[in-house]
Amino acid sequence: MKLLKLIVFFASLFPFITACGQSHNKSFTREDSLRGRITPEREWWDLKYYELRVKVTPTEKAIAGSTTVFYEVLKPYQIIQIDLQPPLQIEKVTQDGQELSFKKDGANAYMISLKKAQVKGKNESIVVTYSGRPIVAKRPPWDGGFQWVKDKAGNDFVATSCQGLGSSAWWPCKDHMYDECDSMLISITVPKNLTDISNGRLRKTTENADGTKTFDWFVKNPINNYGVNVNIGNYVHFGEIYDGEKGKLAMDYYVLPENLEKAKEQFKQAGMMMKAFEHWFGPYPFYEDGYKLVEVPYLGMEHQSSVTYGNKYQNGYLGRDLSGTGWGLKWDFIIIHESGHEWFANNITYKDVADMWIHESFTNYSESLYTEYYFGKKAASEYVIGTRKGIRNDIPIIGSYDVNKSGSGDMYPKGGNMLHTIRQILNNDDKWRQILRGLNKTFYHQTVTTQQIEDYLSKNVGRDLDKVFDQYLRDVRIPVLEYSVEKNKISYRWSNCVEGFDMPVKVMVDGGKEEFIYPTTTWKTMKGKSELKVDENFYVTTKSVSK
Repeated sequence: MKLLKLIVFFASLFPFITACGQSHNKSFTREDSLRGRITPEREWWDLKYYELRVKVTPTEKAIAGSTTVFYEVLKPYQIIQIDLQPPLQIEKVTQDGQELSFKKDGANAYMISLKKAQVKGKNESIVVTYSGRPIVAKRPPWDGGFQWVKDKAGNDFVATSCQGLGSSAWWPCKDHMYDECDSMLISITVPKNLTDISNGRLRKTTENADGTKTFDWFVKNPINNYGVNVNIGNYVHFGEIYDGEKGKLAMDYYVLPENLEKAKEQFKQAGMMMKAFEHWFGPYPFYEDGYKLVEVPYLGMEHQSSVTYGNKYQNGYLGRDLSGTGWGLKWDFIIIHESGHEWFANNITYKDVADMWIHESFTNYSESLYTEYYFGKKAASEYVIGTRKGIRNDIPIIGSYDVNKSGSGDMYPKGGNMLHTIRQILNNDDKWRQILRGLNKTFYHQTVTTQQIEDYLSKNVGRDLDKVFDQYLRDVRIPVLEYSVEKNKISYRWSNCVEGFDMPVKVMVDGGKEEFIYPTTTWKTMKGKSELKVDENFYVTTKSVSK
C-alpha cells in the first residue's frame, strides 16, 4: 500500500517534473530554428529598451497595442526579425513615421524590411502595432498564454504565463533569451474596476474617458522576455519594507480580498525567504524594481520583481512534500522556489533554453538551502536526498541548442543533487556559500552559457569538474562505485559512467571514520576487511562485485 501511495504521489507531480523536458526524439524544423537560433535578422542589433502598450478587453478575450523596440545597430543590415504568435497579428510597423513592409517566415517570425540605412553604432527604433485574441493557456504555467477566469465575486481574473511558449504568445518582441532589454515600460489598460500588476514599480495610473484605467509600470533593470507579465484582478494590497543587504527593499503583496487575512499570515515567509537567500546568494538583484508577490489563478511563476502565487495559502507544493521527508511541509513551495529564481533565472539567465538547468537546478537546490538556513544542515540534506525519488534519468538534462529545446525535467531534482554533490567534493561550507554569492556577483544581470557556469565552478572549487558535469548533465547513468574485498584489501573503481570519470567521494571503510577516496575507472586498492559505504550526500550508488 505504501508503494502504491508513493507511485500515485509522484504521478501527481508529473506535470511539474516534466514541465521543461520532453522526448529528444524529435525532428527539428525551420520553425524551431527561427525561434531558437540567433538568426542573421537578430544578430545585427542589440536590444536596448521596450515600450509595451497593451489594452486588455476581458469580455472579448482580446488584446491590442504596440511594442516600440529601441535598439543599437551592431552592423549594417536591412531586415529585422520580430516574433509574434498567431492568432495575434502584426497590423503595421513604422520607423521614424514611415510605414515598413514585412513578410512572415513560418508561423511566428516576421521579417521587416527597413527603409532607412542602418549604420553601425546608431540607436534606432521601430513601432510594431498588433491585435487579436492571444493563445489561451491550456495548463498554465506549463502550457501557457493568457488565462481568462472569474474570481468568486464574478470579477475578471486574468493572468499571463509563457516561459515555455514564449513571450511572443502575447506581445511582439525579440523572442530569444540571449538579448535582454536594459529597461522597459509596461503600460496596461484594463476595465476601470480592475487593477493591473506588472513588473517593476508603478509610475502612474490614468483614468480614461472610455471606462478604462491605464497602469504604467517601469522596470529599471534588464529583464528576460518571459519574465514580463500581466496580472489583472480586483486586487487589494499590503506590504512591508525589508532591511536588506543593499538597504531598504519594498516588498508588496497583491491578493484577492477574500484571501487577505490568509495572505498576511502566509506571506510572512517572503521576508524569511529574502533573509535566507541574501545570506546564500548575495543581495536581491532588483532593489530598484522592488519585490512583489501577486496572487494568480494558476500555480505560480518566477516573473521578475512580480513573482506570481497560486499555491492556495498552504505549505508544501499544493500541500504535498516533494521530498517525502516532511521538511517540504515546513515552508510554502511557490514562495520559496519561484522567489529563488530571482537570483537564478532573472539575475543569471540562460542564453539558450537548452541550458535551462542553470535556472532550475540552482533553484531546486535553493529549496534545500532555505531549509538549511532555518532547520539545519541535516534537515537540508534529508530534503535534497529525498527529492531523488522524482528523478527519472530518461534523457540528458541539457537539451538541443539553437532549436528552442530544453532537456529533461530531471534538471530540477537531479540538478539539485548534482550541486549538492559538488558541495560535498568541495568540503568547505563557507567557501561554498561564497561561490554561490560569487556567481550572482560575477554574472550579475547577464545571460550565460553552461560553459561559463561550469568553468566558474571548476575554478572556484579548485578542481576540474568537467567529467562531473558530463556525467550528470549530458548522461543519464548514475555512477556506480564498485568494490571488491579480498585478503584485507578493498579494490574500487567507478563504473556506469562517462569515460575518464574521476570524482572524489567520501566513504566509510568497515564502519570507521569518513574519508575521501579518489576513484577512477581503473581499479585502485586500499586497506579494508569487509565494506565500503559511500556518504549518501553524494548522488551515486555502490555495488559489491567479484573481481
